[in-house]
Amino acid sequence: MADKLTPERRSWNMSRIRGKNTKPELLVRRLLHAKGYRYRLHGRSGTSRLPGNPDLVFAGRRKVIFVNGCFWHFHDCRVGQHAPKANAEFWAAKRSRTRERDAGQRRQLEDAGWEVLTVWECELKDGSALEDHLVRFLESGTDRPAS
Repeated sequence: MADKLTPERRSWNMSRIRGKNTKPELLVRRLLHAKGYRYRLHGRSGTSRLPGNPDLVFAGRRKVIFVNGCFWHFHDCRVGQHAPKANAEFWAAKRSRTRERDAGQRRQLEDAGWEVLTVWECELKDGSALEDHLVRFLESGTDRPAS
């Protein structure tokens, strides 16, 4: 059985978790770039910041994509529903706040005229379904042909 993590070690582990340029995000970026789509990164649209700092911004289409980890953003899949046993109340509250914050940021973006897509880490397992989903989202409501 694994030893219990010290608070210092847990803090060190948590400090290594990235919010940008994660493996799931890079996979989505590579897939879309290969399909000819161009985008801005991490919530930049011109000089202003968008609510929630979306991972990919398609300013000309007024569309944004978030690539979320299932655990951290409390997705309804098996991984997202895993509840840590250590410090359970803290994690439940933290993940609930994250879910509420995500919903608020999505509302702000939609109210400002942006279309929002959230890609969940668990969706990356089926590459062709993911590609179809992304292209449908990006091409919906536009007269431009796919690049």
